Amino acid sequence: MSIQMVIDLGQRALLLIVMLSAPVLLAGMITGLAVSVFQAVTSIQEATLTFVPKLIAVFVAMVVCMPWMADLVVRFTVDLFGNLGQYAR
Repeated sequence: MSIQMVIDLGQRALLLIVMLSAPVLLAGMITGLAVSVFQAVTSIQEATLTFVPKLIAVFVAMVVCMPWMADLVVRFTVDLFGNLGQYAR
């Protein structure tokens, strides 16, 4: 296994991690921003008001994006095991 193959595999794994985490993080970030604006406008400073909507948004994003996420992971794993002979050299 050459150094370039290791770097390539690491880059693909990191890209996969970013792609898997992006929808969930974006949902939490957008929800947090919306709740913060709502709190600023209404002067409500309740701590649970920020936590519960973010939790629900992250859960919904995971449920909605789960088929796509599973497909990405399965394709990466199949490709990884398919090229295992090249990696073992």
